[in-house]
Amino acid sequence: MTDHKDAAAVRIMPPLIPLIAILLSVVLDRVLPITWGIAPPTSVRYWIGGGLVVGALFVLGLWPVMLFRRAGQNPIPWTPTPQIEQRGPFRFTRNPMYLQMVVTCVGIAIIMVNWWLVLLTPIVGWLLQHHVILPEEAYLAQKFGPQYLDYQRRVRRWL
Repeated sequence: MTDHKDAAAVRIMPPLIPLIAILLSVVLDRVLPITWGIAPPTSVRYWIGGGLVVGALFVLGLWPVMLFRRAGQNPIPWTPTPQIEQRGPFRFTRNPMYLQMVVTCVGIAIIMVNWWLVLLTPIVGWLLQHHVILPEEAYLAQKFGPQYLDYQRRVRRWL
């Protein structure tokens, strides 16, 4: 959200995308509920959905932020990137924090048995990819060249 030349051209705060989807799904579920007759017991929903949310928050959210901070890097996408982080979850996904947002949507959908959120989650992934990840990748490829291209070849965008 800056015009700084040494930063990705990301124009939206990434967490707003899943947050808006979650809020919209709650409203849609109240106004126009979708019931497909599939509702595991509450305790099962809470264990599965809660496990996804907590696991995603710690492994794909908090851990990458801690790695960024230790490296003197800011996780906010419109700030300069001094180096390519390749430790921790960045070894198996180039975008652990965005993957965390998608997995969190799935977990919340399971907890709430909210089919609207199940339907909106792929849109969340698409919006993150097109409005956040692709501008970040273009910036990183331009800034780091072969080093980033090699990282792209070795590590998948999502999983």
